[in-house]
Amino acid sequence: MSELVSLSLPEKTFILHGIDVNFRNDGRSRLDCRPIELQTKIMDQVNGSAKLKIDDTEILVGVKVEEDTPDENTPSEGKLEFFVDCSANANPIFEGRGGDELAKEISDALALAYKDVFDLKELCILPSKKCWKLYVDVLILSCGGNLFDAVAAAVKAALYSTEIPQVKDAAVDGVEADIFVSDDIFNSVKLDVKNAPLLISLCKIGDNYVVDPTPEEEVCSSATVVVAVLPNGRTSGGLKTGYGSLMVETWRKAIQVSINVAFKIILTKNRKTQKIQKKLLT
Repeated sequence: MSELVSLSLPEKTFILHGIDVNFRNDGRSRLDCRPIELQTKIMDQVNGSAKLKIDDTEILVGVKVEEDTPDENTPSEGKLEFFVDCSANANPIFEGRGGDELAKEISDALALAYKDVFDLKELCILPSKKCWKLYVDVLILSCGGNLFDAVAAAVKAALYSTEIPQVKDAAVDGVEADIFVSDDIFNSVKLDVKNAPLLISLCKIGDNYVVDPTPEEEVCSSATVVVAVLPNGRTSGGLKTGYGSLMVETWRKAIQVSINVAFKIILTKNRKTQKIQKKLLT
C-alpha cells in the first residue's frame, strides 16, 4: 500500500527517527492502535452487515445467506466465500489491475485465516443435499492505512450480526431436496463466531515494528507481517507483504507481538461491552 502517498527523504527520516524513540507522528507508541468506530446491522437487504472506520480507513461488509449444495468431499458442511472490492473512489490506484491485485490479496488472507477455525458444519441443512452458503462481500470505501486489520475486524463484526433463517421443514425426493424456512424474520439462528480470527499487521520500519500503520508509515516500511490470531491465542495463518526479507527468529517475534496486540484489542472491546451492559441495567 506504499503507493497511497508520496514522501520526501526528509519526511521518511523524520518518521523513522520518531519510531526509533517510540513516538509516532500521531502521538502513538509503536504498538498502539487508533480508535475504531463500528456499526452493525446497517443494511436491511442482507443477513448481516457492519461498517468500520479507523481514521480515514472505512470498510463496509455485507453477509448474504443463500441455499446451496454441499461439495462432494465435504457433504456435511456449508460454504463460506469472501469477495473484496477496492472502490476506485477510495484511491485512484485502485482503478484497474492495482485494485484487483490488492482485493485478491486481502480475500486470500481472509480465506486462509478462516480455514479450519470456522465450523462449517453448522451451515449444513441436509447432508449431501442442502446447505447454507455465506457470501461475505467487502467494500473498501476509503483507505487510511492498515487495510488487512480493518477488513478482518469488519468481517468478524458482520458475521457476528448475521442471522440464518430457521428451517421449518424439508422434503426429500430421491436426489432432490426442498427446504421450507420460517416467514418470521425474528425466527432465525445466530452464527457462532467465537473462534473468528483477527488480522494483525506488523509494519517493519528500520529495526522496529509498528501496528495499525498510517499510509505514511507504510511508505517507510520494508516489509509487513500479517498474522491471523484466534481468541485462544493461537494463530491460523500468516503472510508477508513488501520487498524485504525476514529471518525465522523475526517471524517468531512478530507472531508473539501480534498475539499480544490482539489480546489487547479483545480486552478493550470486552471492557467497553461491560460498560454498555452496566449502563443498560442501571
